Amino acid sequence: MAAEEPLTPFGNALAGALGGIFSNAVVYPLDTVKTRIQADVGEITKPGQKSITDKEGKTVMKKGTGMLEGILTIIKSKEGPAGLYRGFGASMVNTFSTQFAYFYWYTVVRTLYINRISRGKVGAPVQQLSTAIELLLGALAGGLAQIFTIPVSVIATRQQLGGGSPSKEEAKPASTPSTSTGKAKEAVVKATGVSDSDSFLGVAREILREDGVTGLWRGLKPSLVLTVNPAITYGVYERVKNIILAASADGKMTPYKSFLVGALSKTLATIVTFPYILSKIRLQAKDTRYKGAIDCLTQIAKEKGLSGWYQGMQAQITKAVLAQALLFYFRDYFEIVTRRLLQPKRK
Repeated sequence: MAAEEPLTPFGNALAGALGGIFSNAVVYPLDTVKTRIQADVGEITKPGQKSITDKEGKTVMKKGTGMLEGILTIIKSKEGPAGLYRGFGASMVNTFSTQFAYFYWYTVVRTLYINRISRGKVGAPVQQLSTAIELLLGALAGGLAQIFTIPVSVIATRQQLGGGSPSKEEAKPASTPSTSTGKAKEAVVKATGVSDSDSFLGVAREILREDGVTGLWRGLKPSLVLTVNPAITYGVYERVKNIILAASADGKMTPYKSFLVGALSKTLATIVTFPYILSKIRLQAKDTRYKGAIDCLTQIAKEKGLSGWYQGMQAQITKAVLAQALLFYFRDYFEIVTRRLLQPKRK
């Protein structure tokens, strides 16, 4: 039986993006709690004290909150279960765009490199790339993806942390709405708990108003450094996958195997890069007091010691590993779907 023709960069990008959407939708509540824990915007509360809320009704979790405790705290607060899905739309757009861009550029740069080293060797078997080359190509693809997609990531992070400050119209007394439109907005806020300032466009306008266009690229430097995270993830994944394929009798990579290898590779990548993941979240938060990633990590070390660099790592690993494993699991299925969608065009 002839081997299947490799997917085009667009096909790989589409399969990866769809897999990313499904996996992140499943673990999104964990992502919300993880972001709030890492942002360290909670307050110290006494034992047994109930959670409190800020002026916008967003739950302020006590410091040291764990993943499960954080989920229950939000559910029991005024936010309710809907609070676990703050910024869901923006996060899904961010996930799709980031995964699409990453898989597209990764396929492009990897194919170009393989074609370059095999030039003039017609019919020769494709050489296996070294781990160092896999990491380098992955980092390059991740950097290209981040430059184009980080604005949506900034907005999504702000929404998860509570969005923006009330707009002028929303700040007016509720008893004296100026127009029927104002009444309609008030009704929507009461029904959904989401104000216009918490919406995707509302948060984007606030960032532009307070920080200018460059505010949409806040945290770009640590994000570029963090391109080593997917580079490690996919580099380890490809290496372990090749070992499994060589050892297996059928020579196939099942979704279950992809799940396990994805979990292993993401755990390693998260442990290595976690301090920069933490600094990125802190820099993208509203009214951040940090000047940059190094300043952020330096201040944290002074206040809490080096252990402060790993605040919320358990939550990060739980969310990231589960999401990555599910991505690899779903991606295998979406590769089949993508092949079927693109097949008529090839004919």
